[in-house]
Amino acid sequence: MTFSLNILSDLMQMLHYQFMVNAFEAGTIVSIIAGVTGYFVVLRRSAFTAHAFSEIGFAGAAAAVLLNVAPIAGLLGGSIMGGLAIAALGRRATNRDTQIGIVLAFSLGMGLLFISLYTGYATEAYSILFGEILGVSRGQVLLTLAASAVILGGIAFVYRPLLFSSLDEDVAEAKGIPMLFIGTVFMLLVAVAVSFAVQVTGVLLIFSLMVTPAATAQYVSRRPQTGIIISVAIALMATWVGLFVAFYTVYPVSFFITAIAFGLYLGVRLVRAAIKPKIVPAANL
Repeated sequence: MTFSLNILSDLMQMLHYQFMVNAFEAGTIVSIIAGVTGYFVVLRRSAFTAHAFSEIGFAGAAAAVLLNVAPIAGLLGGSIMGGLAIAALGRRATNRDTQIGIVLAFSLGMGLLFISLYTGYATEAYSILFGEILGVSRGQVLLTLAASAVILGGIAFVYRPLLFSSLDEDVAEAKGIPMLFIGTVFMLLVAVAVSFAVQVTGVLLIFSLMVTPAATAQYVSRRPQTGIIISVAIALMATWVGLFVAFYTVYPVSFFITAIAFGLYLGVRLVRAAIKPKIVPAANL
């Protein structure tokens, strides 16, 4: 395919292919759930959690391949079990790094074992490492849509106590908010979101949709509602532009999504540093 200066014509040409339609639909859905859940991941200082879930899910996908089951089912099951284990081992979001590291190390070891036991070539399991959005089927799009409804409904259900506990765990606990329950529900929602987000970016690049847009949004706005909207908008833009550019090049979609999200993050940091008022020492006044 050749790129022209007529963006609308190029877009219409691209959407003649069903695999691109599926990719745009899946990418849009995943970007929305990643932008929303990612905002709370960053707010709770649990960015390592999103990465851990993706690699724990890879162990589940490897087990699914060994058992001749769809890798997405193993990915989802592995992420959910990892989320429950992490939530049970650590009550506070800010003190879970050790627990996450322990579960992650064990899961990676299990994933390596499952891959080594498989006698064939585990193409589907390995594709999860870097994403395979151009290979998403219509059935996977519908499954992702159903999962997104569950995730967004869950976030809406626990929004106020989740936001409160994310901003100040000590005060939230003193006010009687059930921290273990809120933490467990959130871990499960993130686990499901990560399981579907890896279809777009892959296990190794999950930060590009789950963390980078949300981190950028927090530099732009301190208001949670506005920050969530900005996080979703950045994730959508990175995915859409990445898909568009990748269609006319030989380079992978995940690279462009990651590069765009990272470029926006750096741009916002530079602009913020440039316009931030400098504090003049009192001795010089």
